[in-house]
Amino acid sequence: MAPETGRRRGWFRFFVATLFAAAAVAGQISSGTNNTTAAVAVNVGVIVDMDRADFAGQVWLSCVEMAVSEFYGSHPNYTTRVVITARDSRRDDVVQAAASALDLIKNVQVQAILGPDTSMQANFLIPLGEKAHVPIVSFSATSPTLASIGSPYFFRATQNDSTQVNAVAAIFKAFGWRQAVPIYVDDAFGQGIIPSLVDSLEAVDARIPYRSAISPSATDDQIGEELYKLMTMQTRVFIVHVSPDLGPRLFVKAKEVGMMSAGYVWIITDGLTVFLPSFHPSVLRSMQGVLGVKPHVPQTQAVLNFTTRWRRKFQRDHPEILDANLNSYGLRAYDATWALAMAVEKAGAATYFSFESDKTKKYMVGVSRNGQNLASALLGTSFRGLFGGFALEADGQLRASAYEVVNVNGNADRVVGYWTPPPAGELTTRSSSKVASQLGTVIWPGDPGAVPKGFEIPMSGKKLRIGVPVKPGFREFVSVSTDPETNETTVTGYCMDVFEAVVKTLPYALPFEYVPFAKPNGESNGSYNDLVNQVFLGNLDAVVGDITIIANRSNYVDFTLPYTESGVSMVVPVRPDGSKNAWSFLKPLTWDLWVTTFLFFLFIGFVVWVLEHRISKDFRGPPSHQAGTSLWFSFSTMAFAQRRNRLDKTW
Repeated sequence: MAPETGRRRGWFRFFVATLFAAAAVAGQISSGTNNTTAAVAVNVGVIVDMDRADFAGQVWLSCVEMAVSEFYGSHPNYTTRVVITARDSRRDDVVQAAASALDLIKNVQVQAILGPDTSMQANFLIPLGEKAHVPIVSFSATSPTLASIGSPYFFRATQNDSTQVNAVAAIFKAFGWRQAVPIYVDDAFGQGIIPSLVDSLEAVDARIPYRSAISPSATDDQIGEELYKLMTMQTRVFIVHVSPDLGPRLFVKAKEVGMMSAGYVWIITDGLTVFLPSFHPSVLRSMQGVLGVKPHVPQTQAVLNFTTRWRRKFQRDHPEILDANLNSYGLRAYDATWALAMAVEKAGAATYFSFESDKTKKYMVGVSRNGQNLASALLGTSFRGLFGGFALEADGQLRASAYEVVNVNGNADRVVGYWTPPPAGELTTRSSSKVASQLGTVIWPGDPGAVPKGFEIPMSGKKLRIGVPVKPGFREFVSVSTDPETNETTVTGYCMDVFEAVVKTLPYALPFEYVPFAKPNGESNGSYNDLVNQVFLGNLDAVVGDITIIANRSNYVDFTLPYTESGVSMVVPVRPDGSKNAWSFLKPLTWDLWVTTFLFFLFIGFVVWVLEHRISKDFRGPPSHQAGTSLWFSFSTMAFAQRRNRLDKTW
């Protein structure tokens, strides 16, 4: 009986404990449900291109969705919840992107927009966002011109193109190239980088002699025509800044026309470099030896874990897509979404998200009541993201970060160096912090081992016609001689040596030929003025010789700085005199001069005696005394300064 009673009590205790546990779980569930119900839903739009061949739109959207899910999984007690609404911009269509933004703002009443893909689309969306007080947060629009708009509602969560051009300039400095031709797509994305590129190259003593703009809709024939034009130029270093759609066609055509051979240098910006893993192997075979720059992604455990999670999610959501690749823009989209969710929570603490709109005006967009607070919260948001520290500057631009320098080798790109932003601002290798005049081993197009010079004399290149004077004298300056057997003309002299030394120091090839200014019989064809006038008439490109810079010639041609001064000098032989006689200073005094001096000595003494002996006692006495006094006075008058008082004399 007792055991049965104890067994009943045990069951009773178990039942009571189970009941309390169930009540506690129900309370937690109810509490969680109430928290979720209490959270404020904040609509956020996403505009990406879902029709891209590399599936980048789907990749970036999946990163945004993962960011929202994982952010609130890490912050379950937040009082706001970002709700994503996606729109398709449809093949880089500016009008469609603007229409999508207008739909999101007017009908969905989004409080912010993530995207769009391109700088040209962003250029149209920024005014809409500013008018509606809706922040536009772009993670892939890189054109520097967007920053110049100065909108307080535009935020760039990726690197500005004006940053990566400094990495390109560092490559030029490392290899000593002095010229480059940019090949860029003729739209807002391509044009925006040119001013920054020019400034950065000028800082390392490099210049841009020509710019090659290619239309986004250019055919293969039009691309080939432009490449053939570039082949006729001396410059062999090309900086390619085009879209991922245009880039593969450009390099396939460059390979076809022979511009991926030895001597050529190709540098691509991150607009192509980050998409290299998505290119077909045949395209990569056409890009062997290409250098590229792209943002440095720190290979942290967080990045590796995220990549694994993203791959599982993407394959689950898009089983039909087998070759999608996660690039740096996807990581930027993830970090941008986290930043936006944090800013929404900060701004939502003050007021609710809603729009002021006039429903009587059908085509007018509303104004977000909390847009200004959300924009301010975005500027104050900082955290540790997948790309490292995330923080926006006062102008809404992301702080500069490091870049990788990669080299296309085989079917992949290989890191050969890094560029760090100022104050360092220099190239470094993987294992060293020293400035890399040596990057890692670089494979160059056509000739893997030889560093290209950066210039070459085209086969069809025109030589400069350099005129030289023909004259009989002063052959040390200019000498023109003709071999009677071969009829070849040889030009030598000091002027030629100076000119050729200058040409050798130029950072590019300068083909030229000397053209003697002579008649068929070898005589001079005119004066120096006639020779200079040939440059003015266009018959000669320049003149080298002992030509004086005078005013009338300067009215027609430009002169270089003079390397020698003109004038007349006397050259006499030096005759050394070995005599060391102490009286040698008397040699210029001849006997005639001595006799003349003695006679003047006597004459002056006589004149003094005539004038003084009647009134001065010093000149009286015996004749010898008078003669001595007069001669002494004559000598002292010629040799010493007299300090006697002057007396008025009356004769």
